[in-house]
Amino acid sequence: MIRAGIIGATGYAGAELVRLLLGHKEAEIVWYGSRSYVDRNYADIYQNMFRLVDDVCLDDNMEAMAEQVDVIFTATPQGLCASLVNEDILHKVKMIDLSADFRIKDVEVYEKWYGIEHKAPQFLEEAVYGLCEINREAVKKARLVANPGCYPTCSFLSVYPLVREGLIDPGTIIIDAKSGTSGAGRGAKVDNLFCEVNENIKAYGVAGHRHTPEIEEQLSLAAGEPVLINFTPHLVPMQRGILVTAYASLRKEVSYEEVKVVYDHYYKKEFFVRVLEKDVCPQTRWVEGSNFVDVNFKIDPRTKRIIMMGAMDNLVKGAAGQAVQNMNLLFGLDETEGLRAAPLFP
Repeated sequence: MIRAGIIGATGYAGAELVRLLLGHKEAEIVWYGSRSYVDRNYADIYQNMFRLVDDVCLDDNMEAMAEQVDVIFTATPQGLCASLVNEDILHKVKMIDLSADFRIKDVEVYEKWYGIEHKAPQFLEEAVYGLCEINREAVKKARLVANPGCYPTCSFLSVYPLVREGLIDPGTIIIDAKSGTSGAGRGAKVDNLFCEVNENIKAYGVAGHRHTPEIEEQLSLAAGEPVLINFTPHLVPMQRGILVTAYASLRKEVSYEEVKVVYDHYYKKEFFVRVLEKDVCPQTRWVEGSNFVDVNFKIDPRTKRIIMMGAMDNLVKGAAGQAVQNMNLLFGLDETEGLRAAPLFP
């Protein structure tokens, strides 16, 4: 059995990791780390785990954890993982970081957008960006995996095939994204109170959301040239889910069939990326609670643009599910182990 430790086990992404790993045939959780709830019964914090988890929460001592586990998940705010990791720990265990600490290769870009000093820039070069559909082989050989952000995952997978094949002008990409409130984490914030969110939708981080450089970096790698985008996220009154609608100018006239061939070329063998049938738009309800990403597109011949769409669960494929997918690759398991559950409905 793979022995897993989680730092940040009581946040939303950490709790989702717990839920998924409890159903994993080859893994067991031996360390429920939580700085806020040390010595508290985990099931007292999340009652859905009553009689499923008997453990108490431990601290975030990564040094001690590395002596007891095979893989460490860090589901923590930006900066914490980088402040704790060191060469000795990486020599002993695999690490999957769900924060942004190792996603962006340029330390100056990271510090500019996140507003904090990077505490472990020496590991940026070796950290593998853990989007399995793109970097599968590199993930298998990694010590340190940077689990992608939720918005970047959905945005990138929706747009990637057409950027890669050069069918769209990457300088014209506009990404409109909407997320449920769990994407903001479990911490108490006035903007996330029921009365603030219910019956409301709002844009935030306009022209400055910190996932922007992550999306741009990955699209630039795919395009083979620098890519700048307009990215605008919105908060909507639902618990889970991300819906992305992206727009770009076509470089040439194409038919539906030609574009569909491109998407199928990249995703036909990808279990977790579902290219929908013609004229079927992705919806968050059809991916909720699952590791699936539904994608599709619509050509607008009038404007010579294409609309690329994607939907996924921000806590699963956008965080914990993708982390488990990465763990499966790291340890030579079937990539879908523990993740084959159908989406929840209603």
